[in-house]
Amino acid sequence: MGYWDIPEGTGCVEKTWITTKVATALGLVGSAYHLVAFQPESALAAVQRVTNTTVTMASVGAIFGMATCLSAQARDAPDDPLNYFIGGCASGIFLGARTHSAMTGTSACLGLGTLAFFTKIGKMEGWKLYGPPKL
Repeated sequence: MGYWDIPEGTGCVEKTWITTKVATALGLVGSAYHLVAFQPESALAAVQRVTNTTVTMASVGAIFGMATCLSAQARDAPDDPLNYFIGGCASGIFLGARTHSAMTGTSACLGLGTLAFFTKIGKMEGWKLYGPPKL
């Protein structure tokens, strides 16, 4: 069962688990690219960098999944794209707190919130970013 198969505002634990897994995978892939681009001085430094990045991304995913689901329940508006903005913004605020930067938190809140908002609208309206090739 996928993320979009679970009705909005229900299955918060399952949805949070899915977003956490996806964000963790993205964190691992990003860490691998970062290690190749900026090689660490030691194996310990590499492990610390990978762990730091992956745990941060997993936390962002968990915060997004839980905030989106709880917002849908609290607002009693399960299919409202604003729930996704709230989840994205909460994730951005976490990144700001993690970096000790209000500007990073504000920018990430607006950026991730807007991205999540339009992702939900696109899903509701059936937007396609790509389609079958034209022959």
